[in-house]
Amino acid sequence: MDTLHTAAALRALHLQAAPLRLPNAWDAGSALQIARLGAAAIATTSAGVAWSLGYRDGNALPVAELAARVASMARVLTVPLSVDIEGGYADDPACVADTVSRLIDAGAAGINIEDGAGAPGLLCRKVEAVRAMAVRRGVPLYVNARTDVYARGLAPAGQRVAEVLARAHGYREAGADGLFVLGLVDTAEMRAIADGSGLLLNVIVWPGLPPLDSLAAFCVRRVSVGSWLPQTLWRHNARLVSGFLRDGATAALMDHAAPYAEVNAAFA
Repeated sequence: MDTLHTAAALRALHLQAAPLRLPNAWDAGSALQIARLGAAAIATTSAGVAWSLGYRDGNALPVAELAARVASMARVLTVPLSVDIEGGYADDPACVADTVSRLIDAGAAGINIEDGAGAPGLLCRKVEAVRAMAVRRGVPLYVNARTDVYARGLAPAGQRVAEVLARAHGYREAGADGLFVLGLVDTAEMRAIADGSGLLLNVIVWPGLPPLDSLAAFCVRRVSVGSWLPQTLWRHNARLVSGFLRDGATAALMDHAAPYAEVNAAFA
């Protein structure tokens, strides 16, 4: 499937009765496994991609390495791929649009782009530049604008909905399709944000998040996993390696391992 069709397919997945469940991958192997387990689309975790390439999370990842990683993931996938580009790896909106154009060439059907601790007006300009580029290319790129109002406590608790909505209106006018509110778990606030933003609401697995099956009732259209998978695997791997190095423990290395032939066959 070419990017035009995968981008259209990704957009359609956000309009189903139940929210789109997006596990986040970090390399071609994790993307392939997640797709084989039934995911209708794949999203990247910027943290997982950065860590796997030896960089810290936080706009430190070189664009060339990200594009190469996206290409390797797209090569093994038959489902749409959405790429988390953090803040776009530049302050200049034209540079951000150029980066996203490279990622479309590599196989991206959608992006996440965030405001972080920065000014929401800057994200508006970035989204506007990205949308204009995608329109010129004839690609219905799914643009998911992330706001960190909740995760960073950028407004007092009683004012967060209003702050998110103020930002969301700018992001929508700039050309965003979705609104990703990191750390949002209150169902009344979910509904208020979804109803008032005019954007399709994305939440993430987070302490206190209600059961996934209940989220459609609160107008959530997408649920992602973020960096929880690589974080969990990091700790598990540390336990295995520490046991081997410190105690010579070997059984734990094999007890729950997938058979070599099974893993290798997945890449045939």
